[in-house]
Amino acid sequence: MDLRRLSLFFDPSVKDWGFEARLLRWLTFFWISIGLIVLFSASYPEATLKGDGLYYIKRQLIWLGLGLVGFNLIVSTPLRVMLRLARWGLLVVLGLLCLTLVPGLGQEINGATRWIAIGPVPIQPSELMKPFLILQSAWFFARWDRLDWSVRFTWLGIFALILATILLQPNLSTTALCGMTLWLIALAAGLPFSYLGGTALGGVLLATISIGLREYQRKRVLSFLNPWADASGDGYQLVQSLLAVGSGGVSGTGLGLSQQKLFYLPIQYSDFIFAVYAEEFGLIGGLFLLLMLGTYATVALQVAIKARQIEYQLVAIGVMAVMVGQSLLNIAVATGAMPTTGLPFPLFSYGGSSMIASLALSGLLIRVAREENTAQILTLPRVPQPEVENGLRPSLGRLRRGNRSNHHRD
Repeated sequence: MDLRRLSLFFDPSVKDWGFEARLLRWLTFFWISIGLIVLFSASYPEATLKGDGLYYIKRQLIWLGLGLVGFNLIVSTPLRVMLRLARWGLLVVLGLLCLTLVPGLGQEINGATRWIAIGPVPIQPSELMKPFLILQSAWFFARWDRLDWSVRFTWLGIFALILATILLQPNLSTTALCGMTLWLIALAAGLPFSYLGGTALGGVLLATISIGLREYQRKRVLSFLNPWADASGDGYQLVQSLLAVGSGGVSGTGLGLSQQKLFYLPIQYSDFIFAVYAEEFGLIGGLFLLLMLGTYATVALQVAIKARQIEYQLVAIGVMAVMVGQSLLNIAVATGAMPTTGLPFPLFSYGGSSMIASLALSGLLIRVAREENTAQILTLPRVPQPEVENGLRPSLGRLRRGNRSNHHRD
């Protein structure tokens, strides 16, 4: 018995995959490995308060195991099947999103009801929505010219309802990310610029209204402009994050030696995990991480370009937008390049829903690479042994007759 088959990381079919699929698989596992190391370091001080320094990493490993089961299932399932089933998964998760807004069902944490408990396990439907949203929007926008307006309005209305539900939690950052992903998929599908321009303006207007109506969002924007003006109040998170990033210098303080994670930096194992990474690994580590993200994005774009079906292209673009875009947004928040938001770092930040969604997205991209980079191997008819022994070669006409007969049998 090959014990490697019991491992969720082992897949005997990998040797038959194309180069891009194998590279994306190993990039994903490398990304996970770095994330687990950083999470262990970032969460250890907070976990000790719970009586177990491994509290967060143990739970993350459980979610990782569950996520890898889904990852392997997605990688081995034809994409056409997932595209056909995506609408039902989207509607189920939309129902969970609506339940988060029901008093008594949605769990409120830090002023936002983004979670709902299924038994003893809290899940975040807005994270689980991302794979289904990409699949369904790819199916929808790929067929835009062939659909009548009743179908168009139906799905546009469902997408708008998804964004509105996430916004009402409130969760402006995830709403903006999902909206930008839909917009990029529509752009790649070739929708008219008049539609795209109007949608972009509507999104900016909606975000402006949300910031204007919610005081805490307005304070975040103002504190982002000058966090030092209220370093112990609204600007506290960003100031501590900047101190962590700046303390790392060129080479970092070393793994496990961050000072800001010692109860200075808030939410250091999730929203601000990059600040801990930057402090411990410095500028060199930060550039290395950006190089990894750039490599992932480049391979994803290459997979999208090589894809022969528009739906598959759009899936690859959507996955790249979420995985790389969300990572860059998390880094931008930690470095003060944009206002503080609650977006986790994919495969880094603590959280079961984020881990499962990120692995599902990675699996989708690898599946696109597998299906669109599979070469068809043509076999020539076998030369009879006597002819080979006599130094004779079969004629071209004989090979052609053999190919025609094989084609006829197929």
